[in-house]
Parts: sequence; structure tokens; C-alpha cells
Amino acid sequence: MYKISELAKQVGMSRTALLYYEKQQLISGQRLENGYRIYTHKDVQRVRLIQQLLAGGLTLKECKACLETKLDRGILKNRLDALDREIEQKQSSRNLLAALLGEGELKTWHEKLNKVAPDIHTDWLINQGFEEKEALRLKWLSKDMNEHDKYMDDFMRVFQGLARWGPGSEEDTLKALRHVPKPIRKILEIGCGKGQSTRVLAQNCQAHITAIDNEQSALDAVSEAFASINKTDRLTTNCISMTDLDYPRAYFDLIWSEGSAYIMGVENALRRWRPLLVKSGTLVFSDLVWQTDTPSDKSITFWQKEYPDMQTVSERRNQIQNIGFKLVSDFPLSTKAAENYYEPLRKRVKALNTNSLSVKAYDDIEHEIDIYTRYANEFGYHMFMLQKL
Repeated sequence: MYKISELAKQVGMSRTALLYYEKQQLISGQRLENGYRIYTHKDVQRVRLIQQLLAGGLTLKECKACLETKLDRGILKNRLDALDREIEQKQSSRNLLAALLGEGELKTWHEKLNKVAPDIHTDWLINQGFEEKEALRLKWLSKDMNEHDKYMDDFMRVFQGLARWGPGSEEDTLKALRHVPKPIRKILEIGCGKGQSTRVLAQNCQAHITAIDNEQSALDAVSEAFASINKTDRLTTNCISMTDLDYPRAYFDLIWSEGSAYIMGVENALRRWRPLLVKSGTLVFSDLVWQTDTPSDKSITFWQKEYPDMQTVSERRNQIQNIGFKLVSDFPLSTKAAENYYEPLRKRVKALNTNSLSVKAYDDIEHEIDIYTRYANEFGYHMFMLQKL
């Protein structure tokens, strides 16, 4: 026979908890004439059985039912399913913590965070010690804090050898430029890359061009190209981020951005760049868009990871109007524009990857090329010409 304090010691529980068990009729002590409750060894075993059932995830109410009647398999199945979900969630939590400590991959997490909270994602990466340039590259390219440096080394090894860093052609640039009112005195080109479009602009108008990019080697290539055509007096290069442009308001007649607005998010970019334009100034940008309302599952899966803000042309047109621009014209980039980019890219990766080793940056580039090759009719770059209202 045990007093309640002795029972508590036997089963490793508090007196208060045992009194609650008794209130719920899980155990039943016998009260003596002196007022003390006493319990038998059977009560000890009953409490220990309850403890085992609780360890299986059952509630006290469910434990009581299991003690008094035949096991309800439905209750047990529900509890098992709930436990499996909890284990899965905890395993996911553990994997994330391990990855943040450098013991696993972070790509899926970065992709999800960039989709649901793109601005905070960038701010958080900067707080982790990445410069803004590297934070933006991590968001869009490596997508793994732990592998970023190696990934970018491999990635830039591919692109340093290419003339174009995105789809485009001289013909498409000229076609868009024809929609820009003349005269043009000051142009700001955002994300100029190695200056393929910059040279076309310089050769077809008399404006001074301020070309910005966050890769100095690209700007060096632009400067060299302008020196070769004796137009350095009409070029200013700045190695800065497109997210923080320290230029006067209403300063530029034309802002030009081929294939780079997506880095900030198109809507955000248009809002941030609009004040830099003079009254009725022009903004020209190209963006990757859906060319069908019913893309294939593989296209959707790929681009939801690589460019979650990808829209149809009609959706972009609505956004342009809502931001305070008039859409002057728009058109899809030519097949040649895509070929100018993807064909040299394909050859470059193949030449570098001679040992057929799995290099993550190379694998990602080859995957994009494969998606482009198989589903090119479902998406493509589109040029938009806007006028500030």
C-alpha cells in the first residue's frame, strides 16, 4: 500500500498530477479513516501503463478509453498519422538548422523565401554579411549560402568568355529605339553587361550614356568597346547596384534596361526608376514572359524556381499602367535574340565541362538551355517601351 507521496515517488510524478489523474478517474485511491489516500501496487502499474500510452502520443482521455475498453484502432491510426506529420516537420526543421550551419543544402529554402518574401530575403542576406551585389547573386544564381563562392567562380568562368549575358540583338534594340521620341540628351542604361546594347544606342543617337552594372569587368569591356569607336566622351560607367541609384530626379530622357529589371522585381524597378525620368521621359525594358496561358508542367516547375514573378504580357501591361506609365508599344524579341545568347552559352559550357564532371553551376545552366530548347514556344523575352505620365 502506498500513500500518494509514495506513489508519486514510485512513478516519478508530482502529487498534483496524481490528484488530477484521480479526478479524471484514471486511478482510484482508497481513503482511510484518518483522511489519507492509499494506493495499491496495481495503481502503480496502471499509472505506468498510462505513461507508456502517453509516450505514444495519446491524450489522457484516449488513454482512459484504452484502459477501459478494447483498443480503438481508429484512434491509434489518427495518432500515428499525426505523429508521422510531426516527425516530418521536425525533420524538416532539423534539416534547415543543419543547412544553416553548413551541414546541408539550402537551395530549396532560398527559392521558397525568394518567392514569398523577396525584399526581406535580400535584407536578411545582407545582415548575414553578404554585400548587396553578392546577396542579389545568391538570390538568383547560387541559391545556397554555403556554396555561393564556388558556385559564382564556376558561373563567372562561363560568362566571362561570352559577349552577351542575356538574350538580345542589335535589330531588337534598334526596333525599340525607334519608338523613343527625339531628341535624347541623357540615357541611363541599367544592367549594361558588356555593352552590346550600349554601343547600338551610341551609334544611333547623340546622347550621353551613363552605363551601370555591378560587375566591373563588364564595364571595362564597355569602356574598351567605346574607345575602339572613339566615343569615350559620350560614356560614363558606374559600378553600382541598380537598387540604389543616386542620381537627381527628372534627370534622364531615357532609361534603358534589357533583361535586368527582374533582379529588383519589375514592378519595384519601374517605381524606383520612374522619378529619375524627365517629364514624359521614356523607359525601355525587356523581361521574360509567358507566351501562353497554358504552359507545360515542366516549364512551370522550372520557372517558378528560377523566376517566380514571371508574368504574361497582359499582366505586365496592367502593372505598367498602374505604376504611372503609358505603354507606347511592345513586341516579342526575335528568335535571333535568343539564339545570340543560348547558342554561344551552350558551346561555352560544353567546352569547359570536358571531363563531364557534375559542376553545379554548369548543371544549372545546361538545365536552363534544355528547358529553352524544348519549350521555347511557351516563354520568351518581350520588349516594352513606356512613357512617364
